[in-house]
Amino acid sequence: MQRRKFIKNTGAMVFGMGVFGNISMTSRGYVGNSPTTTDILGPYYRPGAPLRQNINPKDFGGEVLHLSGTVFKEDGKTPMPNCFVEIWQCKADGLYDNVSTDYLYRGCQKLGRDGQYHFITTKPVPEPVDGSPSIFRPAHIHLRISAIGEQDLITQIYFTGDPYLDSDPSSKSELSINRVLSLNRKKEKESEIKFDVVLKKQDVPNSELFRKVSGIYKMSNDTMMEFYRDGDLLFYKTNNQIWGALSYGGNNTFIGGVNDTEAKFELLAQDNAKVQFRFIRRRRLELEGTKVLVYEKPK
Repeated sequence: MQRRKFIKNTGAMVFGMGVFGNISMTSRGYVGNSPTTTDILGPYYRPGAPLRQNINPKDFGGEVLHLSGTVFKEDGKTPMPNCFVEIWQCKADGLYDNVSTDYLYRGCQKLGRDGQYHFITTKPVPEPVDGSPSIFRPAHIHLRISAIGEQDLITQIYFTGDPYLDSDPSSKSELSINRVLSLNRKKEKESEIKFDVVLKKQDVPNSELFRKVSGIYKMSNDTMMEFYRDGDLLFYKTNNQIWGALSYGGNNTFIGGVNDTEAKFELLAQDNAKVQFRFIRRRRLELEGTKVLVYEKPK
């Protein structure tokens, strides 16, 4: 089922509490000052996670973490009803469950009219980068939030005191300041984090542009890169693995991460297209590509 059709047609199912995020406190309550900032999707996003509140394994006996909050419209005051929230994180060994039918540490919820969500998980551990024994990403939890009329959001939360915050390209970005959060101890072996989200108004190109840029591109480093639409985002794959998701930035250009990823398209005759792709994190990657497979002809 298409993601936005699911958001429209399914009923509400979630629990929740209100509270932190990219918002400020005034005498009138919490007021949005800007939309919650984006972050990278990462290579371990796996569609199809089950609807559930508790994403810990059935035999889990460790410290529980409650992650909850409210999703707001762009004004930072009005709860966003009927949105869809996915979260995913690594296991205790720093790796992700990419193959099992248990979808360990992955889950999603369809929110009600109050825009509140509540997941039960555990604090993740720092994860190794590309299997390196010396380079780690700080502990983090991924979120993807979709809502009709608002821009899809892909983001991450981090934890204060993590030793890798200052070395990671995402967490050290000024765009992540409001997403580095402190645990609140509730009782022994149980903590909570509260993270509110402020969405921004939907800025989506027409379906024709998505159609024209979608396809498989042969890149200048001889790899094949696939671009395709998912919701109001442009996802991309390399070697058939999902690596990222980009939102529209105007001028046939899609942007993602902490503004460290960009795909700029040149539309040509007969549905051909070229792309200039830029990815800057621990190293700089700049590629050019030409579409070699067209998915759909215009009607």
